[in-house]
Order: sequence, then C-alpha cells, then structure tokens
Amino acid sequence: MVNITRRSRNPFDLDPPCAEFVPGYGDPNADFHVIGDHPGRHGGKETGIPFTRSKSGRALQQVLEAVGLLAHPGDEPTVANLYFSYIYLCVDDDEPEPRDYAEMERFFDAELRAITAHVLLPVGERAIRQVLEQYTTDSPDDVDVEAIHATEISTGAWLVIPIAEPATWTADQRDALIDALETLRRRDYRRESDLGRFNSGSDPYYVR
Repeated sequence: MVNITRRSRNPFDLDPPCAEFVPGYGDPNADFHVIGDHPGRHGGKETGIPFTRSKSGRALQQVLEAVGLLAHPGDEPTVANLYFSYIYLCVDDDEPEPRDYAEMERFFDAELRAITAHVLLPVGERAIRQVLEQYTTDSPDDVDVEAIHATEISTGAWLVIPIAEPATWTADQRDALIDALETLRRRDYRRESDLGRFNSGSDPYYVR
C-alpha cells in the first residue's frame, strides 16, 4: 500500500480527544517507524514535532542523521524513509496514567497500521513494552530494556529494534545503535511476502 499525501505532519488527520497534542511526523510510506512515549518525555510540546527540543530528541536525531535516516536535525528535521510518533500524543502537565495510555492506544495503532513500516524502533521502556506486547510474540514481562537495546526482535509481522532511553545513553549504547541500524540497512529488512505466484502473470505482488 502507498499513502498519497504531501503532508509530513499528521498525514492521517488524527484528532484525539485532548486540547493539545503532538501528532506523527515524517514519511507516511516509511520503512522505519520511531515510536516514543509522550511529548513531556521525548519532546515536541513547543514545536508540535516528536523528538524535538529535548535531550532525548537531540541524542536520537544525531544517531538517525549518522545512519542516513534524517538530515538537518532540529525543530523540523528532514526525514528520509522515517516516521516519528508517540504512544501517548497528548500534551499534559502531568505524567500520563495507565488509563490515559489505554485511551490513546487506538490512535497509535491506527497510525502504525496506516504506515505499515517494516521496522519499528520503540524508544524508552514504556514504548518498548507496549510494542513487544501488541506487535510481537515476545512477552514484555521481566524485559531488561538495557539488555535488549539495539538488538533485533523478529517474532512478529514487524522487525523491532528496541532503543533504551536516549537521555541516559552511554557512548557504547549510542555506537551500538548506529552499528545495528547501519547493519540492518545493508540487507533486505522488508517484512513482506511475494504472492505473485497466485496471479496469472509473472510480475511479483508484495504484501505486508
């Protein structure tokens, strides 16, 4: 499926029930989907774009620039084959409660399935646990986020590379993520099947 839209910000017209929110941003046909926690943790309250004006955002943008997924880091980065969004997109003064995440889950899920990226990059413990629980066959119980940082999990329809909280990365964690993304991009990471054999012609027909 190819999404036809010129908009980088909120290309799917999400309208969650909150006074202010930070919608998804980037290429709606992206292969790589970066999934953060919420604007208060990972940034975007001032700019309306995820992972901006925060320590975590600056660290992550530097890595994504290093591997060629992002150019011109800052408040409105230029992305290449990349999409950003949050599991909780509302801008609140307080930390979201579990019921708040549950209420926003349908908006995040709709956006994730509209993009149909091949690689999910959940950032931070909350996003990692939700992605593992909802989109892989791995259990999030007793997950050691630091241990699975920058490793590949391929037990579902998506290939998942968990990312530990960027604000607290060591130099080794930063380098490990760069190496993991560069290694992945050098091979065929697509999660799709060729159903062309069921058609009368010889052309391939790829589906997610």
